[in-house]
Amino acid sequence: MTELWTQISSFAEASLGITPFVSTRIGWTVLAVAAYILVRYVVLFTLSKGISDLGRRYVYTKTVSYVLAVTTFVSIIAMWLGSGSGLVAYIGILSAGVAIAMRDPLINFAGWMFIVLRKPFIVGDRIQIGEHRGDVIDTRIFQFTMAEIGNWVDSDQSTGRIIHIRNGWVFNHST
Repeated sequence: MTELWTQISSFAEASLGITPFVSTRIGWTVLAVAAYILVRYVVLFTLSKGISDLGRRYVYTKTVSYVLAVTTFVSIIAMWLGSGSGLVAYIGILSAGVAIAMRDPLINFAGWMFIVLRKPFIVGDRIQIGEHRGDVIDTRIFQFTMAEIGNWVDSDQSTGRIIHIRNGWVFNHST
């Protein structure tokens, strides 16, 4: 097996002009991805045979897929960066970049957490946020939905319009 790897490695180094360090890292990366695929397949096959409830099976398969994917990703990054300090620096820079790029979804998620935990309103409440008034009919991770009242109707009856408001508004507008 080592002779086969040596032949593949020397061929890649000669034909692609890469260093032995890079060819070794590429080999380990391919091996990690293959292990991810194999382990995921075996675990999901086992779960599909062992769990008859479709809802529980869906949650377990999603959880297993996410955990394995994150573990594989972190392992590959650790292989390429080597020392722990490089990995910590990479994760710090990556998280700062993600926070900047994903500012609005993160604010909306934080707004959802505020709505769920502090309960400034619940489904069925009549609220006004900014210039929008209505009855809350749904709350989701990134937005909540209201059935509008008033606006061009002089009374407090529903206008028939459905308004989707980003959860981040709870931080910037009074409810």
